[in-house]
Amino acid sequence: MTGSGGYKTGMTNIEMLKKVLSDLISTGTIDAAIITTRDGLPIVSQMSTKGNLDTFCAMAATMFGASETATTELERGLARRITIETEYSKIITIGAGPKALLAVQTTPDAGLGIVLIEMDKAIQKIKELI
Repeated sequence: MTGSGGYKTGMTNIEMLKKVLSDLISTGTIDAAIITTRDGLPIVSQMSTKGNLDTFCAMAATMFGASETATTELERGLARRITIETEYSKIITIGAGPKALLAVQTTPDAGLGIVLIEMDKAIQKIKELI
């Protein structure tokens, strides 16, 4: 039996969060996805690329926190997202409620618009679960 969003009734929140990340990865344009606390502690992850999970979480949280500090200090409101573009991928971090962040690493050819749409859908689910 499944509930809303294709989740099986009786699934734990962690299982549902893992499904959210699995759905993101299944788009084919995302190589890695993490949900981390705003302090940089991993909650759940799905990574098909090399890299250290703890480092990815810590760096996502640090960069997002620094951007919030900078934009608040400049009286420009809170940061909504951070995007880092390299020659091989994009790393995007977005706030997912007051306690969590969603960060992804894309494939080299990923379109930013599609990734952001999928991340926004995921964030709505994450906010319900955390």
